[in-house]
Amino acid sequence: MAVVLTKAAEKTKTTSRKMKKTRRESSLWWMYLPSALIVCLFIIYPFLDGIRISFTNWNGFSQTYDYVGLDQYKRMFADPDTWLVVKNTLLFGIGSTILQNIVGLGYALLLNHNLKVRSFTRTIIYLPVIISPLIMGYIWYFFFAFQGGALNDIMMFFGKEPINALGNPAVNPYIIVFVNTFQFVGIAMIIYLAGLQSISKDYFEAADIDGATGWQKFKNITIPLLMPSITINIVLNIIGGLKLFDVIVALTNGGPGNASQSMSTFMYNLYFSRQDAGYAATQGILMALIILVISMAALFYFKRKEVEA
Repeated sequence: MAVVLTKAAEKTKTTSRKMKKTRRESSLWWMYLPSALIVCLFIIYPFLDGIRISFTNWNGFSQTYDYVGLDQYKRMFADPDTWLVVKNTLLFGIGSTILQNIVGLGYALLLNHNLKVRSFTRTIIYLPVIISPLIMGYIWYFFFAFQGGALNDIMMFFGKEPINALGNPAVNPYIIVFVNTFQFVGIAMIIYLAGLQSISKDYFEAADIDGATGWQKFKNITIPLLMPSITINIVLNIIGGLKLFDVIVALTNGGPGNASQSMSTFMYNLYFSRQDAGYAATQGILMALIILVISMAALFYFKRKEVEA
């Protein structure tokens, strides 16, 4: 009888603990409510409303407009400017991602050693991140500008002809990639540096005993164990590059013509300059889908490459 009562008491205590845990977990869900409301209000609702507007001919200001069905989407796919800005957007996103990760990893590998000026160097590399992208764009504009730009002053000093780099459609997209990389490479460096410092030295000591070369250690130890940092950097850089706006406005304003427009600047000009909000919303939907597909594909691909330390 005593054994039965003891088992019953233990069962009651277990049930009570489970109920308390359930109530505690359910109460924690209320903590997510403010964040969920903000996301719904400022992200989900505007996106859904943008989808609705993409089926209209709204000019962005009028109180009246008509629903035109898929006309804006047909117009978008028939518009040669669409494919130009998509190409530029992919160049800005993928080009910046590749450069930021290569240079950022190089900086991190350098600063992972016990250098006397490590803290100072890390601060200098990271410093551009805290500057507004618009201001950073204007800083570099005065370097590349045709009239009075520092680059042309240097070239004329050495007897060379000045060049209109920002007015050359074959060159200015790459200048934009360079400026974006220069500004945000510090973020990649910090993430890689944190990843490198989390790798145990035991792996490298064991590799030294086996006679592994520096390249073999980098390829077979550093890169696999650094894969979580690579995943974070790749996804962040892709998203940031594909929605690039400020630097383009400061350097070229999308010109000449639409030669250096990204989808963000093209959508902005459609809405405010051409008063074509319905078409701008259609371009925005396409941009959102491109960013979603590419970033999710990169996330899933690099996540599968991660290994347990």
